[in-house]
Amino acid sequence: MSGFVEGVRAEHPAYGVLRPVTSCASVLLAENPSPMTLDGTNTWVLRAPDAAACVVVDPGPDDEVHLRRLAEHGPVAQVLLTHGHADHSAGARRFAELVGAPVRALDPALRLGSEGLADGDVVEAAGVVVRVLGTPGHTSDSLCFLLEGEGDPGSVLTGDTVLGRGSTMVAHPDGRLADYLESLRRLADLPPGTAVLPGHGPELADAGQAALAYLAHREQRLGQVRQALATLGPEATARQVVELVYAEVDVALWPAAELSVRAQLEYLREHR
Repeated sequence: MSGFVEGVRAEHPAYGVLRPVTSCASVLLAENPSPMTLDGTNTWVLRAPDAAACVVVDPGPDDEVHLRRLAEHGPVAQVLLTHGHADHSAGARRFAELVGAPVRALDPALRLGSEGLADGDVVEAAGVVVRVLGTPGHTSDSLCFLLEGEGDPGSVLTGDTVLGRGSTMVAHPDGRLADYLESLRRLADLPPGTAVLPGHGPELADAGQAALAYLAHREQRLGQVRQALATLGPEATARQVVELVYAEVDVALWPAAELSVRAQLEYLREHR
């Protein structure tokens, strides 16, 4: 699962087409569109211009057509996962079988034949340097990958921490709002012009600006939740708060909104 949308539809490349985005990063869009995944999962292929092998980030769902299309762009040196939600990771085991590459993730349960990933780690492969940023909040195992060596200021692969459009959910109870806000502040401190290569939706020009916009949105929502509790009473359920605060959001997205509200209520209890 990824985020829920509170924005408008943006243009996106066709399915099955590997589209260059930066000098070292290209995207292959999985054909798994839904209200939760936007147009589908972005699978990222990283390699220096003169490199034969590549690094794959988030193989996506267990979709044989997508995985075989992706394998055609190998050889693959390593597979990295931003987090364990199935739309990003379910295809990792099958993809590893297809290309013979190890899978690295923060969660030990998702690793295949290799060491894990943690904040501060540096992955050097396929002529690129990837610095791992621990960014919990959407999930406890969420990571972002700062892609270095492609000129200043570079780009950051954000998984579901920052989407190409709309907002993301905090997947309570695994995800925590306090952690998510701190992760957004970390992204806000990246050098100006650091591009966002998200797990869903189109790329964004500036990670810092995107993170600041997300922080402002979260503060706005927290204010609305406080007001809802003042109206409904302190014993109001998360669903009651959703019906009031997220009234303008498609009801198909209310289950995701309810997870975020549970995280907001927990945050407000902890920060009275």
